[in-house]
Amino acid sequence: MSLNTQARPTSRPAEVDVLILGAGFAGLTAARELTQRGLSVRILEARDRIGGRTWYADGLGRRLELGGTWVHWTQPYVWAELARYGIGTVPSPAPAVAHWWEDGGPRSGDPLELLARLDEPNRRLTAEARTVFPEPFHPLTQAALVEATDHETVADRIAALDLPPGDRALLETFWTLNVNGSIDAAAYTQALRWVALTNGDWAINFEACASYKVDGGTARLARAIADDTDAELWFGAAVEFLVHDDDAVRVTTADGTTHVARHAISTLPLAALTRVRMTPELPQAMRDAVHEGQAGLGAKVWFRLEGVTEPFVAFGEKDWPLNFFQGEYPDGDGIIVIGFGPDASAIDPTDAAAIERVIGRLIPGARVTAVRAHDWVSDPFAGETWPMHRPGYLTHALPGFHAGAGRLRFAGSDYAHGWGGFIDGAIESGLVEARRILTEHADAGVRLLAVSA
Repeated sequence: MSLNTQARPTSRPAEVDVLILGAGFAGLTAARELTQRGLSVRILEARDRIGGRTWYADGLGRRLELGGTWVHWTQPYVWAELARYGIGTVPSPAPAVAHWWEDGGPRSGDPLELLARLDEPNRRLTAEARTVFPEPFHPLTQAALVEATDHETVADRIAALDLPPGDRALLETFWTLNVNGSIDAAAYTQALRWVALTNGDWAINFEACASYKVDGGTARLARAIADDTDAELWFGAAVEFLVHDDDAVRVTTADGTTHVARHAISTLPLAALTRVRMTPELPQAMRDAVHEGQAGLGAKVWFRLEGVTEPFVAFGEKDWPLNFFQGEYPDGDGIIVIGFGPDASAIDPTDAAAIERVIGRLIPGARVTAVRAHDWVSDPFAGETWPMHRPGYLTHALPGFHAGAGRLRFAGSDYAHGWGGFIDGAIESGLVEARRILTEHADAGVRLLAVSA
């Protein structure tokens, strides 16, 4: 990959066939596919690194995934990329004990027994998954069924199950974890879509979410894809303006540089699109979705917990600042833990004392000695964690993002046909949009030959 780190080039940059906004998995995948077929590509990346909302970084004496982490063989696109580059996976440790909150106090027990308590409620909640989404990579196959359901929230459907209070609270906090935000803001169709992708089995879906990591970290896979393309990569190139018409796309970055291409693929998260002024504007349904944003507005933190050495899983209540914990790496007389919460504004992810107060409700006496985190919601180039759709997004906005706007296309986990919210969805969408552009170039070539003849 060709790197360009100039803040202000001395001359106007040459035009390219395709501009890609963002060097996450969607952008890198699209760049590889396009350059390997002979197109010229320039990637404009606002950060000083590749990977987007994945970030394998130093912390707590080791390397940690500060963003997207887990992969699974039910995710065909990321699994194919791992096979392509000879990269394996490593499992998260099986928990030895489970902790949870019930009837106003902490409880502990067998993790399998806790999962068993979640089984029937989750099966009832997601029973319609394969009916509404018989082909989950084509989410609108049953458009009438999706339309009839897409206005409901996860909270609505949990309330309709009429569960005993303890089981309801446990199910609510489980889905608050999945949403990484409020279940009152999350589309029920997103829950069904996730589970449909694992053939209607919620337990396999949970395994896909938090069980197997990329050997060597997500950065290893991102770098392998990046090394497989000769696209130009411009770091520190934050996009502010985008003008597109029938002939070209013109993108202006914060330093005043204007880049011109025949096509552009935006891989910016939905929330980050609020930073970009577009001419012409996107259609109303897409603008509404950008304004509303995704429901994934939570926190992810890593911390060292002293006094606990065995892997564990723990659920708090849905409205706690952190409502889920997983002990990942035993570390001497302690363990390095990952925690998630539904509201990034509810806790400072660097405040060890605040984290200790929350985890101390479930594991009394445990002490937090160090923390490492990144606030993705306040990150101007993310504005969200993993994308969890709001009601109406799937039926009203996503078709528009799939169609694109003229020469402007959209790729990324926010716009995936299948695994929305995962690395797999980012890779899939990058492949799809690259193929569309390649097809258009091929068709244009055929037309040119016909005219010349």
